[in-house]
Amino acid sequence: MRKKSIRKFIAMAIVILIGLFLAVVPFEIPFTYYKYNSFVGAIKLGIDLKGGIVAVYEATEPENSDADFDTSLTATIKRLSDLLTSEGYTEATVVEQQGNKIRIEVPDVDDPSAIFELIGTPAKLEIKKEESDTAEAIITGEHIEDIQASYQDGEYGVVIQFTDEGTTLFSDLTTEIAGSSLYIYIGGELYSQPTVSEAITNGVTFITGDNMSTLAGAEEFATKLLSGTFSVDLTLLDNSVISATLGENALQNGIIAGIIGFIIIAIFLILVYGMFGVMADLSLLVYVVILLFFLQAVPLVQLTLPGIAGIILSLGMAVDGNVIIFERIKDEYKLGKKIPASVASGFKKSFSAILDSNVTTIIAGVVLYVLGTSSIKGFAITLLLGIVVSMFTTLLVTKKFVKWYLPINSTNPKPLKLTREGNVNENE
Repeated sequence: MRKKSIRKFIAMAIVILIGLFLAVVPFEIPFTYYKYNSFVGAIKLGIDLKGGIVAVYEATEPENSDADFDTSLTATIKRLSDLLTSEGYTEATVVEQQGNKIRIEVPDVDDPSAIFELIGTPAKLEIKKEESDTAEAIITGEHIEDIQASYQDGEYGVVIQFTDEGTTLFSDLTTEIAGSSLYIYIGGELYSQPTVSEAITNGVTFITGDNMSTLAGAEEFATKLLSGTFSVDLTLLDNSVISATLGENALQNGIIAGIIGFIIIAIFLILVYGMFGVMADLSLLVYVVILLFFLQAVPLVQLTLPGIAGIILSLGMAVDGNVIIFERIKDEYKLGKKIPASVASGFKKSFSAILDSNVTTIIAGVVLYVLGTSSIKGFAITLLLGIVVSMFTTLLVTKKFVKWYLPINSTNPKPLKLTREGNVNENE
């Protein structure tokens, strides 16, 4: 049993080293053109770590609009997000702020002016049946559900999907002008005048044209249309550019602080708990590898400075769980139990305390995520991930390591920093 346990530890040490290597070391994949970026390198960074732009807009209800303002605001936030995503800014965040404001953050932007040009002056989309600046708009952006570049029947073009109300309006319009052109205005200027070949009644239309002969042209046309579909009027209140250098320094300092803190914790656990501390340190290394994997794999994660704070807090919870277990084992041993019985009882009696403390933290994290702003959400999501992983490593991984250790030493208390109390004799 002793040799078997030693082999298990050797195998686990190799697995942990491989995990740490994959977590932090990028490398070229042999015989291919691909580069492995590591878990750390694949984590999406927020604007405070990567730099970028921040823009805040005030949303107001358009004149003569009968739509519910909250619904229109939600639709506008979605369309802004879709617009930025369609332009390749997949890490952009668009959130509601203080009731009638919209905050847009776009990290890692090389040319901030391109973003401000795209969203800085949103233009209103109007579809008319007459070529006139003053003609009444039959359909506006609030009547459009979605716009996407597409390829159909050997042609590039744009698919426009209408809302229920928009479907009725577009059906009536195309029925009336079948065989003629309709006129698409953006920001009061004529942008396109596609020909309506027949009445369209299903709420979806496919528009083609000379300026959409390529996928890039179709995507540009879709983006332009999408930028005019906001259901509320937007006024730019504030915009700023955040330096990437500041973020890089903050991230570097955070990583250094985390490494130093981990080393100090590891040394403390060994000094206080002996071989139990070694088991805890191995468990914490497993925690680090798993957490880094989830940070780059979970789509909701965009690491920010508050997010780093959430990771550090969850690491503290993981350490706290191990301390609770080992202190309980110490207490059981002081009462006269043998080492295996003390371990079994220690894990059993500490389970409820660890579970309760983590569940209450999870509840707090969920509340922060639901009600918090974007930076608070970043803290909440990393905290929640960290807590779940810490519970797994504390209650399962640490327990497994200690179980593997007992065949190596289940009688000598000195390596485990265990002591009796007074003249207590072994009773189990």
